[in-house]
Parts: sequence; C-alpha cells; structure tokens
Amino acid sequence: MKPILQVALDFVDLSRAMKCAEEAVKGGIDWLEAGTPLIKSEGLEAVRALRKKFPQKIIVADMKIMDAGRTEVEIAAKAGANVVCVLAAASDSTIKECVEAGHNYGAKVQVDLIAVKDAKKRAIEMEKLGVDYIGVHCSIDDQMSAKNPFRELKEISKAVSIPLAVAGGINSETASLAVKSGANIIIVGGAINKAKDAKKATKEIKSSIKSLKKIKTELFKRADEFNVAKILANVSTTNLSDAMHRQGALKDIISVNPGVKMFGQALTIRTYPGDWAKPVEAIDIAKKGQVLVIDAGGVGPAIWGELATHGAIQKKLAGVVIDGAIRDIREIRSLGFPAFAKIIQPSAGEPKGFGEIGVPVTAGGIKIFTGDWILGDDDGVVCIPKDKAVDFINRSMSVLETENRLRKEIDEGSTLSKVTNLLKWEKK
Repeated sequence: MKPILQVALDFVDLSRAMKCAEEAVKGGIDWLEAGTPLIKSEGLEAVRALRKKFPQKIIVADMKIMDAGRTEVEIAAKAGANVVCVLAAASDSTIKECVEAGHNYGAKVQVDLIAVKDAKKRAIEMEKLGVDYIGVHCSIDDQMSAKNPFRELKEISKAVSIPLAVAGGINSETASLAVKSGANIIIVGGAINKAKDAKKATKEIKSSIKSLKKIKTELFKRADEFNVAKILANVSTTNLSDAMHRQGALKDIISVNPGVKMFGQALTIRTYPGDWAKPVEAIDIAKKGQVLVIDAGGVGPAIWGELATHGAIQKKLAGVVIDGAIRDIREIRSLGFPAFAKIIQPSAGEPKGFGEIGVPVTAGGIKIFTGDWILGDDDGVVCIPKDKAVDFINRSMSVLETENRLRKEIDEGSTLSKVTNLLKWEKK
C-alpha cells in the first residue's frame, strides 16, 4: 500500500476546519479526517460538509466508537464517511457490529489502539475480527510527556498483515520514521492544522514521506526532561501560564530590564529584609544557567545591585528574581542582565548573614523549590514545578502553535471573535 497522508482536523469550529482542509488539499493531502473534537462539536455535519466540498477525497470519521457500533457506523457512512473509527478498547461484539455495518453501508473500519495496554495482542485480535485498518495512536496527553508511537508501531507491524495507521505528534521530521516503522497511513494533526500555512506544511510532510528524509521544523515537537530549556527559549510566560491553567505566575514581580528574557532552574535563597549576605554568597554556589530566586519578605531595603550583577554575569547565571527590593537599575540594564523584582529603591541594607540557601521559599505568592524551572519576560515570571516541567512546557508549545494559526487567520481579514466563534461558546 502506497503511504497515505491523512490530516486530522481536530478543530471545534467547522469553518476553521474547512479552511485548513482547503489549504491541505492544495498541498496534496490524501485523506481528510473529521477529528473527534470536530464531530463532538459540530456533529456529522462536519462529515457532510467535507464530502460536499471534496467529493473525490477519502473522508475519515474519527467517531471513537465504544458502543452501538452498527448505528454509529451507519450514520457516519450515510453522512459521507469512507472510513469510520472504533476504539480497540470496545468489546468484540461492538467491533463485529462495526465491521458488519461497514460492509453493509460501504465504509471501511479502522480500529484505534489508543490506551490499550497490550496493543500487539489486541491488534492480532482485531485483524481476526476483520477490521480494515489498525491505528497505532499516542494520545495528545501522552505526547505532553514526550511519548511517541513508533516503538509500538514497529512491534505491531511484525504481527499483522493489514494496513497500519499511526498518529501522535508526527511532523516533517518524524513522518519518514513513521513509514520506516511500518505505517501505511500517516495521520498528522497539529503540524498541519496549527501551521501558519497548512498548504506548505502538507507539502513538506508529503515530501518527507516520499523521500524518507527528515525536513527540519522548529515547531510541532515535544521535548523530554533533557530539553526543557530549548522549549522555554521559544515560548513566553503567557504561553506557559495558559498551559498551566493560569497557575504559577509570581504576583507583583516585574521585569526591571524590559526586553530581556530569562529561563533556567532555580537556586532558592531565603534572607531577611535588607540582608544581602546570603544572596551574594549564593552567586558563588550557583551553577551556570541557574536563576537565583530570593525571598526577601517582599520589602526593602535593596538586597541586589550592580556589583552583585557583575558577579552573576561572571558565573554565567541566567537571572535573578527578588521578592523584595533591587537598585542600580540603569547599570543593570546596561549590562543586559535579566532581573525581576517587586520593589525598586536606592537604599541598600547590610550583610548580616541571616537566612538559608537551597531551602523552599515563597516568591510572589508561589512556593518555589531549588530545581524548579523559572521563565521570565516582559509580562512577569512563571515557576514550573520540576516534576511537572515536561508536561507543562510541551503544552506551552502547543499554545504557541495554536496562537500562530489564529493570528494568521485574523491577519487574513477576520477578528478574534469571529475566528473563535465566540458567541457560540458563551456559557448558557
């Protein structure tokens, strides 16, 4: 079977899905999928609209059927779907009903192995039950933990003989790997439907599939614990705040050096108001790339200034966050050092040596531990607990990608209200 490229139109508004579908078709897409979010939001009108607009294309209805297999395949097929998806987690009875209904109404059945514990065993069972395609699927939520479907795909490709589909964060860098791992149908979601130019994105991914070579991309990739900093270099505090459900932002802590971005793991310092001994000592202890996070009680006098900044630069620290006061702002700005604080004032305190280094602190109302990740920019500072860093930074990249697509649609003559269909989603 010649490799097929399928786009998962995982939108919640039909107008946006259709616009992306048009771009993808111009880019050479093979199959169009009405994604589960689209079907749940718009119903089977989404399938009908795709069939009407693209009568020659294969239309996939990702119904994720779990029960009433005969009925759900029938209504999807009558709406215009050529392929209907059922979950492998459904009972064998439901799978059989889907297969029989598919034969009756002229639709093929794809079974989705998402969240199945023994995927290889279940795939063999699905082939025996007569499904047309088997889908190896790494969920969006699992992708945020840096998981991918390729190892599972390789194992299953050796166990069954029917065509395999694969989905799970595939982009122009990994599409060729999908083919090499045994996929016949390469399902791409975000790398097309979040792209500024879905036509161009589709062309690049098709080229990668055909040539079996990677095509570099900066977006649509998910990182593991070793690449957190690389993602933070690309996202903003607003992206991260949205990804963290509006949590993690330090209250009343602002940038004193506008235009300068900061990211790194925290080294925490607790000191007493005006006592700058421990903050200065921490400079010597800190490792390259760390951010000093200082709890000075949220009051003055200043415990950080120009000379401390010079030392921090020599140690190649990423920046400083002070729940308290800072001074020598003009000099700090001229040095280009990322500094964030609650208060700016000229008077400094004295070194008395009270406090601790490396203990949990509270800054801007957020409890912070050494090793937590810190991101700061002109909008403020956000702290990511280190044990949740991979999930949150990957979700922040997803927010950035989504906004890129929205921005492009707005720039083409729409408005935010229209693009997001705001009135439709107002709480009733």
